[in-house]
Amino acid sequence: MAKQSGIGMTALSVDDAAGTVRDIRNDITNFDFATPRATQDVTGVDKSAMERLLLLADFSGTLTGVFNPAVGRAHDVLKTVPSTSVARTVSMTVGGVSLNNECLITDYSLKRATSGELTFDAPFALADGTVPTWS
Repeated sequence: MAKQSGIGMTALSVDDAAGTVRDIRNDITNFDFATPRATQDVTGVDKSAMERLLLLADFSGTLTGVFNPAVGRAHDVLKTVPSTSVARTVSMTVGGVSLNNECLITDYSLKRATSGELTFDAPFALADGTVPTWS
């Protein structure tokens, strides 16, 4: 397969509070995620350039979408975020490759713009210490 756009995601799902996988692609307008690694500076005074060690992996991002209160849709999945601390599986697939991680969703913020649109942001972060790995 050659280069590919992000159009037509084949999967973007999040578990609801009961652990049921919910496909919420239709409600998501955009998202971002990162898989950074921490580093430790170990540069000795005998060096003229930085020397580092690669440390722990992480995964975090934000889902942004349109308010949809239907059963099994984004609001139904995210509405319990303020009252529970349950890890959720965040799964995405594009171009035949997937990234699935257990995450804590740390907020579910709704905003109503002056134009009338009602949207949300739902930031998430790695929960279980498993290194994010594309499959």
